[in-house]
Amino acid sequence: MADIAAIAARLDDAARQARAIPQITGEGGELPLAEAYAIQRAAIDHRLARGATLVGVKMGFTSEAKMAQMGLKDQIWGRLTSDMVVTNGATINRARFIHPRVEPEVAVRLKVPLSGEVSREEAFAAVDAVAAALEIIDSRYENFRFALGDVVADNASSSAFVVGPWLSADTDMSDVAMVMRVDEAVAETGTSAAILGDPVRSLVAAARLAGSGGLILQPGWTVMLGGATAAAAIGSARTVSLDAGHLGRVGFTIEGDAA
Repeated sequence: MADIAAIAARLDDAARQARAIPQITGEGGELPLAEAYAIQRAAIDHRLARGATLVGVKMGFTSEAKMAQMGLKDQIWGRLTSDMVVTNGATINRARFIHPRVEPEVAVRLKVPLSGEVSREEAFAAVDAVAAALEIIDSRYENFRFALGDVVADNASSSAFVVGPWLSADTDMSDVAMVMRVDEAVAETGTSAAILGDPVRSLVAAARLAGSGGLILQPGWTVMLGGATAAAAIGSARTVSLDAGHLGRVGFTIEGDAA
């Protein structure tokens, strides 16, 4: 059995120091998902002890093509904390990241608790608002390489997130065209339909998976529903923006030099 406390401390240190570490399992290894999620929770507990608060969850592997490629039958999830929030249009320091990538997403804000097995209708009724969003992912592992258990333990590679203007809960988010630009050049294009065919299905999965981990999604929390396209490397870029049609625009700028 993995040393959950020790691994969680290593991952927390790697994130705080923006320093890559070897993957937990090593080449060809495997970390059971139950242990991986226990490590994730313990690592996040370090942040909470420093004063951060839980503000939501994020979903990963919400592309059916990606799941098939990885040999998976389910999504993964991670926790969002207050120190991960980036205000739309803000400037962030590159030094806080190791090898960041960015992906376009849809986010929802909840108005009632949500947990366990829920229907699509129940999940949709729990939504207070929807928005276009960007997630900055930044694996704490060297060369962005990891096995499934590694990435789950590492909070599904989540590092920061930016949410655009919140819109009415009944705003259509089912098939929204998205264009993400890095330094004004088009980096990725796609549609929100790539998120499990329907982003609300990802919210259903979030309630189920977080619930199985003993977490109830709370009113006011943000749920990042998963990437609509592949992630793009930020590299030495200075600006990132997403045009999501009627969901609006969201973006951020970056200061500091790439490593």
